[in-house]
Amino acid sequence: MMKFAELIEENIEELAALDAVDAGKLYSIAKVMEIPGAISIVRYYAGAADKIHGEVLKSSGQFHAYTLMEPIGVVGHIIPWNAPTSIFFTKVGPSLAVGCTMVLKPAEQTPLSALFYAHLAKLAGIPDGVLNVVPGFGPTAGAAISSHMDIDVSFTGSVEVGREIMHAAAKSNLKHVSLELGGKSPLLIFDDADVDKAADLAILGILANKGEVCCASSRVFVQEGIYDQVEKKLVEKAKAWIVGDPFDPKTQQGPQEDMLIAKDEIFGPVMALMKFKTIEEAIKSANNTRYGLAAGIVTKDMDIANTVSRSIRAGIIWINCYLTLGSDVPFGGYKLSGFGKDTGLEALHKYLQVKSVVTPIYNSPWL
Repeated sequence: MMKFAELIEENIEELAALDAVDAGKLYSIAKVMEIPGAISIVRYYAGAADKIHGEVLKSSGQFHAYTLMEPIGVVGHIIPWNAPTSIFFTKVGPSLAVGCTMVLKPAEQTPLSALFYAHLAKLAGIPDGVLNVVPGFGPTAGAAISSHMDIDVSFTGSVEVGREIMHAAAKSNLKHVSLELGGKSPLLIFDDADVDKAADLAILGILANKGEVCCASSRVFVQEGIYDQVEKKLVEKAKAWIVGDPFDPKTQQGPQEDMLIAKDEIFGPVMALMKFKTIEEAIKSANNTRYGLAAGIVTKDMDIANTVSRSIRAGIIWINCYLTLGSDVPFGGYKLSGFGKDTGLEALHKYLQVKSVVTPIYNSPWL
């Protein structure tokens, strides 16, 4: 895996060009941020590979008991188009580290970098048959993986397709399934917040990397006392951020929480801007969604930050920052945003089975 990371680093310009041509990524961002991030993920899980083990148990009676951690076997990874490099390695990194083999289906729109990564894996010495990339369409290649009797599935994509995979799992081998699905992430801006920082983070909620579409459109809740300032600053910031970029962020002020713009994921740069009066109202509004992928809080009061972060049902909470991710930070949602983590040491667990072993101790009457 370390050699794999070195080869990615050596070919970073070609890989950045592939994602730029294939996925519409900005070449500079792919080269400076996304691919280096992927390299970091590979090295992180390479370091974890020889530290996966069970534990000795304190067994009642005259028995010696321990657990083994064993790879689940063959994993089918199905990934989307919007982050072909990042999501490739959040799937491949931990499953390689635990000893699984895998079949990865990239999105039909963006297969090129995945195919090149498979080539580099072979050059790195990863044995044939361990990392297999199979381009194809969802109803054919994706469905075949989901219904296969010998494959478990890790999927990132829409709730609708996630449901289809769950159905296929139930009808086939009751396979292990992990899902990272949609999001409608709230950002709560309290009236003591720095207005410039709050506006920047709100823009980050609808844009990623200077115009690339973020994975989850945002709901921004602003406390009444600072609402007008944030709204004005948002307009200024949005104009400055999008000069020369192809995407124009859309902001709707004052939508009702039962409107589609406030309830459903819109896979593009769209923001719903709403007011709140109290902390309790902010928490209730933030949780008023079927999703639970992420949330943000902007405040200088750490009592508020801690109270709200413990009250929002989401997989990751950012306090005075946004879209901050790392190899060692677990990422995955609550509710209809799915289950299972894609980064951090927790990601290893979804590719492992726990086996218990029990034996009588020496001179036990059981012998």
